[in-house]
Amino acid sequence: MDTAAGQILYPLHRCKTLHLVRHAQGFHNVEGEKNFEAYKSYDLFDASLTPLGWKQVENLRGHVKASGLSKTIELVIVSPLLRTMQTAVGVFGGEACTDETSVPPLMNAGVGDSDRQAISSLNAPPFIAVELCREHLGVHPCDKRRSITDYRHMFPAIDFSLIENDEDILWKPDIREKNEEVAARGLKFLEWLWTRKEKEIAVVTHSGFLFHSLSAFGNDCHPTVKSEICTHFANCELRSMVVVDKGMIGSDESSTNYSGKIPYGLDLPSDVADENHIGNGN
Repeated sequence: MDTAAGQILYPLHRCKTLHLVRHAQGFHNVEGEKNFEAYKSYDLFDASLTPLGWKQVENLRGHVKASGLSKTIELVIVSPLLRTMQTAVGVFGGEACTDETSVPPLMNAGVGDSDRQAISSLNAPPFIAVELCREHLGVHPCDKRRSITDYRHMFPAIDFSLIENDEDILWKPDIREKNEEVAARGLKFLEWLWTRKEKEIAVVTHSGFLFHSLSAFGNDCHPTVKSEICTHFANCELRSMVVVDKGMIGSDESSTNYSGKIPYGLDLPSDVADENHIGNGN
């Protein structure tokens, strides 16, 4: 009898907890729902959050604090686009700051033509921008990023050091990234996560990236679990998941395992003694 049916047991140090977030409502979401062709408009270049989107951010921030996540997240990874970075710092950043301090803010006041105050980096986890978790690349100007130089002025405390090119060389005006290419990039992103030491990570990204990256998972699970993994995310939705390193991609050692037998002593278990006794014909 398979008493472990439907269950998986895996060493804790081979796992990471991911809190996956789709950005809040952007102006491109509003215009695109009215007319799909609007996605091709340069008026929506690197679209920012709507006032409703900022309200969604405030509500998710309240949930993150009430649930205790704000105390356990060790790192925030964010797609380097305006709407995702606004969402990330609004949800996981420090409080609004009006006074001058020696600590650079996560976001300066008024970014994206918003009425938002600057957001402090005090008492916040580190933030790092990663291109691997961007939305579909190409054709839609809303998915084209600004220069990193511009972003550094807007988001002084976000770490952009992993982005090699100041200008966006990945976005092409006439070639849209295929779904399977987004999925492959998503798997590459998940592999890259195992180079990080942090065990509890928030990732703020995009609907298409999440859907196509996660669709590769859960095929051996109950349909409800599969749905919980890869159904399209709503704006500013958060789902918490555990990713397991079955292939030994990472090299972390356990910080909680204890080898025992210190000091050394005899410790033959009774069940092993019984097996040895039977095996010896006694």
